[in-house]
Amino acid sequence: MELAIALESVCRLILRLREFEALVPDSDPDDASNPTDDGQIDAIEDDGENPAEQEVRAIVDDMAEDEQAEVIALALVGRGTYDATEWADALEAAADETSDAADWMLQQPTLSTDLEAGLAAFDLSCDGLGTVV
Repeated sequence: MELAIALESVCRLILRLREFEALVPDSDPDDASNPTDDGQIDAIEDDGENPAEQEVRAIVDDMAEDEQAEVIALALVGRGTYDATEWADALEAAADETSDAADWMLQQPTLSTDLEAGLAAFDLSCDGLGTVV
């Protein structure tokens, strides 16, 4: 199986998704105390103006529809919905989600992990492609 989307693009998306997934709901929106006293928790609270979400949306919106379908299919394989041998079926199922691909992706709480597992199912990884932490 050869991806139409560049591996680097998938890895960049994984990086941004990790930033997005690390955010937690804003637990104290009226907080006016010292950040040190709060243990810097405000740094990971989602205040509604989330640059990581905006970057994920921009990355996904810049993809062609077949690339979006491949990313979704990789996630489906990575989470175990489909096996790597069922790639055509995963792509077919993913095609149904491309009209709202960014929304679909942002609603998956473990998408970065699912994508990494999907890549691994095809002996691909982001190792050596920059810093993906």
